[in-house]
Amino acid sequence: MTPTSRHAAATAPPRTRRLDLLVTSLRDVVDRGLPPDTTAHLVGERIAPHLGATDLLTDRQCATDPTSYRQHVLHAEPDGGFSLVALVWLPGQRTSVHDHVSWCVTGVHEGVEHETRYRLVPATDDSPARLRAAEDVVNPTGSVVGFAPPGDIHRVGNPGPGRAISLHVYGADVSRLGS
Repeated sequence: MTPTSRHAAATAPPRTRRLDLLVTSLRDVVDRGLPPDTTAHLVGERIAPHLGATDLLTDRQCATDPTSYRQHVLHAEPDGGFSLVALVWLPGQRTSVHDHVSWCVTGVHEGVEHETRYRLVPATDDSPARLRAAEDVVNPTGSVVGFAPPGDIHRVGNPGPGRAISLHVYGADVSRLGS
């Protein structure tokens, strides 16, 4: 693959062989141009066999930050078709409540993640629109969750006693757009 290739990696080496294989399999799915929910389902199938594999990420890609969860962009397609990110969490770290700009698939690679999913309660004559917690989910190592907007409002964190790592595949270039 040449640096001018449409699929040239946006992430500098080193990458593991397993990560390269995962990126290739994700590209094969995304390039089909299927609807977002179908793409998310198929991406989840591709990511699942790699979760927990000790040869997927380098030590640098597993590095933590004591002040906040850490994002490592592992790959971003130059055409913006998808991004693969590792989020690394210390105990007690979490996101704010958020949604996404595209479909997303999350797989827990190490540890446990807690997810609170929200639903938007529409405004009425008596009250403004608001978010209401709808579901709490505990996702252990090996769990895969996929979703597409709308309806993807949530908060994610690490409730466990040790480090947690999750892989996130987004249908956009998060290095340019955010997640």
